Amino acid sequence: MKQIVKKVIAILMVVFIPISLIACGNNNQQYSRTDFMMDTVIQVTAYGRNAKKAVDESMEKLKEIDNLMSSQKSGSDIQKINENAGKKYVKVNPETVYVIKTALKYGEISGGNFDITIAPLINLWGIGTDHAHVPTESQIKDAMKYINYKDVLLDEKNDEVKLSRKGMSIDLGGIAKGYAADEIENIMKKNRVKHALINLGGSSVYLYGSKPDGSNWNIGIQDPFGDKGKYFAIVSGKDMLIDTSGNYERYFIQNGKRYHHILNPFTGYPAESGVVSTTIVSTNIKSIDADALSTITFILGVDKGMKLIESMPGVDAIFVTPDYKVYVTSGLKGNLKITDSRFKLYENR
Repeated sequence: MKQIVKKVIAILMVVFIPISLIACGNNNQQYSRTDFMMDTVIQVTAYGRNAKKAVDESMEKLKEIDNLMSSQKSGSDIQKINENAGKKYVKVNPETVYVIKTALKYGEISGGNFDITIAPLINLWGIGTDHAHVPTESQIKDAMKYINYKDVLLDEKNDEVKLSRKGMSIDLGGIAKGYAADEIENIMKKNRVKHALINLGGSSVYLYGSKPDGSNWNIGIQDPFGDKGKYFAIVSGKDMLIDTSGNYERYFIQNGKRYHHILNPFTGYPAESGVVSTTIVSTNIKSIDADALSTITFILGVDKGMKLIESMPGVDAIFVTPDYKVYVTSGLKGNLKITDSRFKLYENR
């Protein structure tokens, strides 16, 4: 018997998350909007005189990015690229070129563990859809023939992209939300907003500035073994981004085994690296970088993932293993508060 489960909300629980519109005040005016875009529930909240303008502009920008970069939307840049695989270069929006270029950089950094040409495998498994299933070995091997980020060709001067072989296709699901968070940050700055909370489905959260009273935001890290909304630890900070990947976001269960959506491009199967979730925490990089790194560290596991993150100044990570052990990189030591006694913090691997 097969059970299909799709979770699109709350990889992280925001402990302090304002959701209502306050009609009074000036610099303390609060405005929030929630919508479903980019295959997840999105909430943007801002404070100040320009809060409404900034939030409304942000939601329009999110819609624009979704229309450009979704592999499922007719006429999107990604659909055009995929439809012309092995045929010709496709003219796309400069933003799409930037996101693809960044993704290819992380393909190189990760040794191919982060690969946007994994779309044939994503489509084959169908995880998060009503046709999720375990493919045959031959189907997996056939799909893997078309996976190689080095076969994505960019003509940056002319904003053109080409997939070198017919049958290839790309998916930006592992990086587009991070880019969207960066764009919302730019909108907040342009509108002189000093306090904002950007929550893109829980998996990509940006704490812009501080809370209006000057104190830190408090973010609960989702319990990977619990129901939506349960958290096991709290991170506090301001001007900080948090990005999580976990095996509980989208998955299905077949014959008692869970198959999650984070696929390993070298095996063709859901990644099995001894972790159930990884979270990137930083004040030093862009959200687009954190989005890619959370996927990479999930696939790499604790040892290799920690080594990679420790090599990046101002970037930290939280790793949770199936036995409720929590490992953190050096910059988070003493800064992560465990709130659930089942979890044990280990500062050394």
